[in-house]
Amino acid sequence: MIDVSALTVKYTGRKRPVLRELSLQVPKGQTLLILGPSGSGKSSLALTLNGLIPHSIGEVLGGAVRVAGADTQHTPVAQLAQRVGILFQDPDAQFATLTVEDEIVFGLENLCLDPAQMDARVEAALAQVGMAHARRRPVFALSGGEKQRIALAALLAMQPEVLVFDEPTAHLDSVGTQQVFALLAQLKARGEHTLILIEHKLDELMHLVDRVVVLDMDGAVFADGPPRTLFDQHAVELQEMGVWMPQVCLLAQQLRTAGLPLKAFPVTIGEAVKALGPALAAAPPAPAPVPSPVNPGGAAVYSVRDLSFSYGDMPALHNVSLDIQQGDFLAIVGPNGAGKSTLARHLIGLLTPPPGTVLLNEQDVHDLDARRLAQQVAYVFQNPEHQFVTERVDDEVAFGLRAAGMGEEQVAAQTARLLETFGLARYAPANPFTLSHGEKRRLSVAAMLAIGQETLILDEPTFGQDERNAAALMALLRALNAEGKTVVMITHDMRLVAEAADKVAVILGGRLEFFGPPAELFAQGDLLARAHLNLPPLARLAALLATQHPQMAGWATLQDYQPLSEAVRV
Repeated sequence: MIDVSALTVKYTGRKRPVLRELSLQVPKGQTLLILGPSGSGKSSLALTLNGLIPHSIGEVLGGAVRVAGADTQHTPVAQLAQRVGILFQDPDAQFATLTVEDEIVFGLENLCLDPAQMDARVEAALAQVGMAHARRRPVFALSGGEKQRIALAALLAMQPEVLVFDEPTAHLDSVGTQQVFALLAQLKARGEHTLILIEHKLDELMHLVDRVVVLDMDGAVFADGPPRTLFDQHAVELQEMGVWMPQVCLLAQQLRTAGLPLKAFPVTIGEAVKALGPALAAAPPAPAPVPSPVNPGGAAVYSVRDLSFSYGDMPALHNVSLDIQQGDFLAIVGPNGAGKSTLARHLIGLLTPPPGTVLLNEQDVHDLDARRLAQQVAYVFQNPEHQFVTERVDDEVAFGLRAAGMGEEQVAAQTARLLETFGLARYAPANPFTLSHGEKRRLSVAAMLAIGQETLILDEPTFGQDERNAAALMALLRALNAEGKTVVMITHDMRLVAEAADKVAVILGGRLEFFGPPAELFAQGDLLARAHLNLPPLARLAALLATQHPQMAGWATLQDYQPLSEAVRV
């Protein structure tokens, strides 16, 4: 179905090719997972499959790509779109109309489909992604996760032979993610599509994957094979490269290194229960991990009192009250459309709160202008390119420093330090919009951290990052938090909540349903279900194993499992 031969691709303004001499064949009906560090060319490879490279962006310097026999360099994109559907990382990038129904019909009209068939396809596609209720809604009124589902529905309505999912669940809550993966399972079971997946929520996905291909930083194939063999044989190299791996694979590697014998290397949570259960029974009992100290709390950085807000006649927040204290690392979680980003926008004045409802350092946000707010709070948007204002990567970081009145020599030194910290030094002269999504995210964070505000608010901070850069970013945020800075993180990634946050706020239906330590939230199964939240993969594994090994109850991170590794060594 897909034949990539010695493909080399380069973007205008970039010195190095993003893909280099890449060869890959994918048979019809296979489900292929593509992994690689940020900037390795995963999304670029996807764009060659429907001809956007080279017809719209980029340049093919050598090689060829054929899909169902069609040469993508010499076949119009309009024809390729009938064979290859791509769900992009940013759903806004592929919307063409103003309403949900028009968005799905748009592709069908371009295919000249009989109008009598369109209605049934629209209904079926919306039902498949759980958005049948949104048919008449305007696209701009949807949350990020809802937009992603509509973009997927528009593809499914066109019934292409090849479906490419580029981080399809990045903006989705746990239930939305499960729905997409369930849909992938249905598509796979039908055998009508060849599925190409670029994804990092791997523990929930691995049972669907037939084959894994890993790209390296040169845009070439580093490893190719069945999931179990690939992760077993290349675990160390993949960790060094910063490639996402299933959490159960990382745990298995950690325990095996400690000396725990494993008959089969697990790639799913179910397999981990079977593989680890007998081995743990023979291992010495491990003590429960010592809980991390909870921030005792300083002065209130933010005080929110009875904050309510509606978008027209659509309520978004209902009497939300909470205090964010100096030195907190707070995670805000909840389902798509719950009001998380709406709350954050009130905190930074993008939405004007009523007088007396939001105080920042005892000052009413209603009375603070944008400059005074920006001096105290840094905000990183969900879509990084929405905040780019220059045409060079180094200028993007320097912009805020210059606006703050810093001298040019100090600006240059601070910019160079941040670019090096975030692995962007070699892209200093590049246009920010030519970066990969992961690189754009790192640039947006670097630009916002440049001034050194005392409070940081980040919307999905690790979206689009490889494992190494995500870990480095979270380590940087934890270090800043340890210095006394306040960090507020909006996320759907419960693994981040378990590993980094000392407090978590659950927003559900515009109301604050929970505020407290993550461990207390993880113990409330009913609330997790209502809020469309899942336990992190290792917490789910621990819950299953705790029936035989009670000391494991509540374990949620690799660090929590460390006592088990130490017990095995003893």
